[in-house]
Amino acid sequence: MKRCLTFPGGWELPTIMGVDRLPRYLRIPRELGRAKSNINNTEIQMKTDKRIFFLTLAMLFGLAACNANESGDDPGGDAASNTAGSLVEGYTFRSIDEIIDADLEVTNFANDGTATLPIHTSVPVACTVVYGTTPEFGSLSLDQDMAGGTHSDHNPLLSGLEPETTYYFRAQGVDDDGIVYLSEVMTFTTPAEDTSQTENLASPERGAQVIGYSSAFGDAGMLERWGAGSAFDDNPNTEWSSAGDGSEAWIEVELAGPARVDSVEFQSRSMSDGSAITQAFTIVTGDGEEYGPFELPDTDSSYRFEVPFEAERLRFNLMDTSGGNTGVVDIAVYGELLGE
Repeated sequence: MKRCLTFPGGWELPTIMGVDRLPRYLRIPRELGRAKSNINNTEIQMKTDKRIFFLTLAMLFGLAACNANESGDDPGGDAASNTAGSLVEGYTFRSIDEIIDADLEVTNFANDGTATLPIHTSVPVACTVVYGTTPEFGSLSLDQDMAGGTHSDHNPLLSGLEPETTYYFRAQGVDDDGIVYLSEVMTFTTPAEDTSQTENLASPERGAQVIGYSSAFGDAGMLERWGAGSAFDDNPNTEWSSAGDGSEAWIEVELAGPARVDSVEFQSRSMSDGSAITQAFTIVTGDGEEYGPFELPDTDSSYRFEVPFEAERLRFNLMDTSGGNTGVVDIAVYGELLGE
């Protein structure tokens, strides 16, 4: 059964893949009161305002979903055939398989109920993922990239996931020419919650705490998105981002006590425009001893460095960066607390 949202002006927007209430960033701005009610001749004046941009994406995806539902197609069928003969004149719907060369796989499951869906597209698109415990979905995830707009490397964050639960999802994107790409409806199952204790001495689970940092994007609090607490939380889906500190960014952690450190792991954050990449870092202990620089080949994964010393406070200085909102995906410190 088709469900639609009705807006001022007499026109209807099909429910966005099962989402009955528009989130705040998709609510109708006043400019869209000029939209015509004829759905086959929808005229929406595209603005640079991000709310309007994402609302337009949601409208296109919603129309595609309603078109598939009205035709009685299996929601797990081929996306291109399900959306053939768009309800919106002038728009083209295609299978996302045309612009990806790898299987879509949800990964990086974390105990906080998050996971990611890394996607590389041969055509720059603005990417979203809809997901839920039924084929009607109910949740929508936007790309995490700060730069916004269309690009080729995507990493949408899925949140609110329950352990050992099967979810349905669909990946979708729109390019600069207005072509909408849709995947088939697929499933993934979340793993059981990991109850083992972390070996990371810099984790708050081991009694460590962040005692200083250069800045946080948007003045984020310690546990908020882009906050400094994300640098040591053993979660590949969160990041600490500075507010444009570039090679002046730094973050300092105090361990639960003096420790004999054997090695450290470090993964730099990055942005699709090539900024925010850290190519090397140094470690300065509370006694003023400096170690490094340690060079990072890329931002694809964490890199481990053997560096034996004793310390309680560790300051990580980012250097040789590509500038911008530099920061960290994760830092880990391995060894043992003295006296344990």
